[in-house]
Amino acid sequence: METKPRILIIDDSVETVDGLGSFLRGKYDVLTAYNGLDGIKEFAKVEGGVDLVITDLVMPDVSGIGVISVIKKNSPELPIIAMTGWGVHPGALATEAKADFVLNKPFELEDLERHVAGLLARKS
Repeated sequence: METKPRILIIDDSVETVDGLGSFLRGKYDVLTAYNGLDGIKEFAKVEGGVDLVITDLVMPDVSGIGVISVIKKNSPELPIIAMTGWGVHPGALATEAKADFVLNKPFELEDLERHVAGLLARKS
């Protein structure tokens, strides 16, 4: 039986996490975290690893930039999509932190799906 790619979604907005999770679940194995620290913990404990991470950039405590930095230090090849509603500067920081793609909120779910599929195809 073929296993689905595993995606970790990290955002401090419950609505965003639940909405993206509902949209991606079925085609992907979706894991969720509601802040950066929990996202890093979830990433570390997942047996078999994660295939892609989607993280918000602006979160309390541990930001998305922090999440990206920690994950890329341990798994430099892991694709990460950063989401932001805060204009150019957080996006520039995400790129500097080595996010593979930055999506500006609001975005179309189909655009997210296209980027997820493209990054996963590039990874395999």
